[in-house]
Amino acid sequence: MAGLLDKLLKIDRRWIFFFVALSVTVPILVPLGLPISTTSATQMAFDFVEALEPGDVVLLSFDYGPSSAPENDPMAEGFMRHCLSRDLRVVVCVLYPLGALGLANNVVARIGHEFPNKVYGTDYVNLGYKDGDRAVMRRLGDSIADAFPTDVNGRPIADLPIFHGVRSIRQVKVVFTAATGLIGEWWITLVHAQFGTPVIIGPTAVSAPKYYAYISSGQLAGMLGGMKGAAEYEQLIGKKYPVLGNYYKGTRLFTAVKGMDAQTAIHFVIIVFILIGNVAFFASRLRQGRS
Repeated sequence: MAGLLDKLLKIDRRWIFFFVALSVTVPILVPLGLPISTTSATQMAFDFVEALEPGDVVLLSFDYGPSSAPENDPMAEGFMRHCLSRDLRVVVCVLYPLGALGLANNVVARIGHEFPNKVYGTDYVNLGYKDGDRAVMRRLGDSIADAFPTDVNGRPIADLPIFHGVRSIRQVKVVFTAATGLIGEWWITLVHAQFGTPVIIGPTAVSAPKYYAYISSGQLAGMLGGMKGAAEYEQLIGKKYPVLGNYYKGTRLFTAVKGMDAQTAIHFVIIVFILIGNVAFFASRLRQGRS
């Protein structure tokens, strides 16, 4: 017994690294399908999009960089899939300067490929990046064409059918901001407050708690809080739209649902090692005290 305690106290840390890596890799490659409960904030976001009419225009803003992409990418992808499934018109823009344009381009290309019946410029469009965040938001209240004269390919947006009947952010039915930092908050305090456009936010998990005050005050139409919120949204989409549900069951290498499986597994491994370490430590102290 004493020898076992000594071995546990002196375990090579590389074994810990190995089990941590294993607990992350296996659930991503072989999803565990662990249950995920749906929070009211995510349900609100899903129900709001479900209540929109086909042909309504929504805006998806990429307000995050590569460092938070594992959390924010599934939110943006899920929202765009949901909207295109409901025949909504999706306008994509980028206000975050650090790498967000590349992320937006990748998501738009990937989701556009999944919906071959949707036409770029008619059903969805990518306006690209514009510097100025709050100044751009204020300009959107007057005219989208003034804020973004062309799309990411340089084509004048006045020539794009998607903007027929839509002049400013006031005609947009909802803004979804996948956000890190303060840009997501500015959509609430500037765009919603001044122009009345509803806002749904997808913040990183560390930022999510502060947005519950906006939900309670009615300033947010919903929220996807971190990777868990994105996983909840994926599950809601999968239940409502069986075709997308099959897609979420394993055709991609990484989704929020798989990420939650991996996160749960790694938490379990960490807890196990903490328990082993504490049991070995206190048992060793007790043995020393008796001796």
